[in-house]
Amino acid sequence: MKHISKETKASIINRYNNGEPVSELTEATGIARSTIYGWLKADRESAKKPVTKKTVNDLNRAIIRLSTLIEILQKVFDVEKIPTRIRLEKLERLYGEYNIHNLCDALMVPRGTFYNHIKRNKRGSSWYAQRREVLQEQIQEIFDDNRQVFGSPKITAVLKSRGVRVSEGMVRQLMQDMGLISIREGAKEDYDKEKRPHKNYLNQQFHTTRPNEVWVSDITYFRYNEKKYYICVIIDLYARKVIGFKIGSKNSTQLTKSTFKLAYELRRPDGNLIFHTDNGSNYTSKTFRDYLKKLGVTQSFSRPHIPYDNSVMESFFANMKREELYRSKYRSEKEFRKGVEEYIRFYNDERPHSKNKYKTPSQKEAEYFSKQAENAE
Repeated sequence: MKHISKETKASIINRYNNGEPVSELTEATGIARSTIYGWLKADRESAKKPVTKKTVNDLNRAIIRLSTLIEILQKVFDVEKIPTRIRLEKLERLYGEYNIHNLCDALMVPRGTFYNHIKRNKRGSSWYAQRREVLQEQIQEIFDDNRQVFGSPKITAVLKSRGVRVSEGMVRQLMQDMGLISIREGAKEDYDKEKRPHKNYLNQQFHTTRPNEVWVSDITYFRYNEKKYYICVIIDLYARKVIGFKIGSKNSTQLTKSTFKLAYELRRPDGNLIFHTDNGSNYTSKTFRDYLKKLGVTQSFSRPHIPYDNSVMESFFANMKREELYRSKYRSEKEFRKGVEEYIRFYNDERPHSKNKYKTPSQKEAEYFSKQAENAE
């Protein structure tokens, strides 16, 4: 076995202590589980070594030295004479990076005063609020990029690896405020609640006999100006027509629900409607499923890890990216949104579709309703 440096061993032990399971560490580094477990055992045993009198004396001397250094710095900079307002502003910029007790002790500010200052300044114009907003965007990105399985310890570790100084407590608080919960938490409970797998009514049979018989949907994302935008689209299978879309800054149930509501109010389906999607949490959430159940809509789900079960949506997004998103140089968010809107209009009204015998989706659908009107006369 090749030599592994002490730095690598220490890094792996640290990653384990920060919440990464041994299985993931093995996969990421190629180092055998037994080897990593051996390092962890040795690390625990070394931590259990009896404390000697010399060690205690060394620690006491270090404490006295650090306390003296703090006292000297506080006197040199006359901390007590600095206006409280200035000290609070300085502490606010470090809030979330260090323990509040240490922050307040360092600048000699009562903790109650600092807490009241933070509470008063939870406004959009404050530096505190701006920092929270930036952190929330970074947390959301890491959460989504890692299949929504990372909790606060791992997200904190990723942020720190990017040079962001933040405490796990701050990340945990922000995740709670954003409603982000690792899908690993309660996964067994959710599994037990689902006595049977989500049913797939389509089974890759995408032929329908009329509009509003089967709708399919999915979400993709596009990065513009270092920010992710999530595009939710709904297609009616009959003519492969896009009947609803929305763009959001977050991949959320709210995005899928608002997109479906838009399509439903526009189309007003009067028969039995099947709505087919993947098993993403946006579509399987209790809020969304209850909403569709209330409307009398039957949900159908792709099998896990089988993209062909929703190939119509996969094909649409591939075309949109090749024909529009990857070809355009947007100069603003407004221009990007307009580009998506214009492409969908082009896709529906001008782009012939092979499944429609090279008629556009709008032409194919118009033909159906024209025949229905003739038969009704």
